[in-house]
Amino acid sequence: MTHLVDQAVLTETMDQFVDEWVQLDILNPGDIFVIGTSTSEVLGEKIGTVGSMDVAEVIFTSLQRLKAETGVKLAFQCCEHLNRALVVEKTTQKSLGKRPVTVIPHPHAGGSMATYSYQHMDEAVVIETIEADAGIDIGETMIGMHLLPVAVPLRFQTKFLNQARLAGAYSRPKLIGGVRAKYE
Repeated sequence: MTHLVDQAVLTETMDQFVDEWVQLDILNPGDIFVIGTSTSEVLGEKIGTVGSMDVAEVIFTSLQRLKAETGVKLAFQCCEHLNRALVVEKTTQKSLGKRPVTVIPHPHAGGSMATYSYQHMDEAVVIETIEADAGIDIGETMIGMHLLPVAVPLRFQTKFLNQARLAGAYSRPKLIGGVRAKYE
């Protein structure tokens, strides 16, 4: 079955979503920004069934603008067949002190988004874990395992990318103490 989706509409929606992130002004240069994506869900199908490199290209391109405008480091989550490992640039892997693993994502083990990012990032490598400062989940791929505590959900005007639900979160330091503690 061929799934047609208007690339221009996807691009416009992703650009609106990126604009909302930029306007929040909570991302800092060097922050890790994790992206979980089901291109199948974007196409209106069950996660992991009909991935699309064309959809991945639109998402990747928009997120390159987020990277350029905020200075974040992008980490693209692989699918469950690679245990939700992450595609990052080698400079990110080195700065985090993470050891790379030996695998090359492809659409049926890693997913279309991880595959596309692996093919288009500067010196892409795969790592097993990360502690991200913020991130987005496109199609309910469950990025929570990669966020630092305490994850704070965000509400956006842009709620869907075609058929996939969009969710975002950032992390904040834990609030500790009791009735005498001050946080500001």
